Amino acid sequence: MQRLRSRGTSLMGSMSVPHLKRKALNSWAAIQDTYFSTKDTFERHRVVFAVGTSIASVATAWFGYSLRHYHESKVDQRLESIEKAMKNNHHLEHSEFKKLVDPGPSRTAAWVATAGTALVVGYGLGWRGGTWYANRKFRKEQLKLLGQIKPKRWQLLGQVTTQDGYILSVQRIPVGRSGGTPGNRPPVLLQHGLLMDGITWLLLPPEQSLAFVLADNGFDVWLANSRGTKYSKGHTSLSPDDPAYWNWSWDELVAYDLPATFQYVHDQTGQKLHYVGHSQDQMLNMLRSAVLLCPIAYMGQMTSPLARNAADNFVAETLYWLGLHEFDPRGEAVVKLLKDICSKAGVDCTNLLTAFTGQNCCLNSSIVDIFLDHEPQPSATKNMIHLAQMIRKGTITMYDYNDAVENMKHYGQSTPPAYNMTSIPNDLPLFLSYGGEDALADVNDVKLLLDSLKDHDGDKLVIQYRDDYAHADYVMAGNAKQDVYDPLIAFFRLQ
Repeated sequence: MQRLRSRGTSLMGSMSVPHLKRKALNSWAAIQDTYFSTKDTFERHRVVFAVGTSIASVATAWFGYSLRHYHESKVDQRLESIEKAMKNNHHLEHSEFKKLVDPGPSRTAAWVATAGTALVVGYGLGWRGGTWYANRKFRKEQLKLLGQIKPKRWQLLGQVTTQDGYILSVQRIPVGRSGGTPGNRPPVLLQHGLLMDGITWLLLPPEQSLAFVLADNGFDVWLANSRGTKYSKGHTSLSPDDPAYWNWSWDELVAYDLPATFQYVHDQTGQKLHYVGHSQDQMLNMLRSAVLLCPIAYMGQMTSPLARNAADNFVAETLYWLGLHEFDPRGEAVVKLLKDICSKAGVDCTNLLTAFTGQNCCLNSSIVDIFLDHEPQPSATKNMIHLAQMIRKGTITMYDYNDAVENMKHYGQSTPPAYNMTSIPNDLPLFLSYGGEDALADVNDVKLLLDSLKDHDGDKLVIQYRDDYAHADYVMAGNAKQDVYDPLIAFFRLQ
């Protein structure tokens, strides 16, 4: 990530020649993305192309036949008049005259040429028309979900109200690109991670984004948006400008947001749901099965230079003391503090995404630009403090008020209680995937989580390890569909 956008300025600046070179590389990557997207669209929409080809072929053949029939009727009329004249003058019989004017084999050749032309033209129109139709339709739906155009007759936003008054938006993709009718499809809830929102699952082209891939495979897809993000700024009594609006942490996300969203999807579909969580949010009740992608639970061995330095230097606490209750990564105060962190020895922020997530293996440069157009999203400064506490202490506990009296007031004890990771039901079908290059969900921290699952039913637990994957690869890698999403879908189908 070469830049962090804030009020139209870049964080690190750029020279003109490197800037032009990067633009050229981005353009080439975009051309490659378009080529493979079109190729995959053609392969996936054979029905559309076949129907288009058939209609075009029939229409072309009918039009050609009509013109030929009209022409032949005119020729027959002319021949009849010539035949009469010749019979009168030369007394020729009809059979003899027919031999003179009959085209013979040339008629068959003309028919074959007409049919061949119709097939070629029809196939060309079907292919071109089908490609145009598929790309236009599903790019339009993706733009709706990305919030760039207003929805029409599209089940874009459902509203979930939590017990503590936050109003969350839920986006839905009820059917896939092949069409069909919404109905008794298995529901899947996709939950984003920290500083992200539901757009996490839509950054890639439609044939590669997990949300659309699941919909194409017969699932009813729901996208969660945690409180404070772009689509979930509502509250029954508070405004985002009110500091009280931002008085929450990871605890409230687990206690209120996820249960309310689970209940909403369950009520709307009448079914137990599958769940996919990326990074931060992992709560596993009321589910048919769960998929955890690079899960962040234990955080004590996190190697991300940016995250660890921010935690060790109490960056979130500093913001809180300054009266900034909303942690906005694009805001001036946060950008200033990031610059300070990046100036420290041992922290290289030349590529901010790598400094935060680890060395991602499989991202196209164009996808990073798309990411920056929509992410990162705000969170509560209190939430960032809570995560920093878990990084520094290496524990999974509730928010520590650093005051025995306050802790006693909230928890009935002088220290915050720990989350019990062994409470995950042993018979819950669980798919867990993590990467060797992930600087946020460090391999050693994930192994601590896996150790808490040692009693899990063996036939209910699938573990996938990708030694080349880092944190962002799971939602933005060009090969994530083949390497992660296809196994994920196969796992869902078994449940």
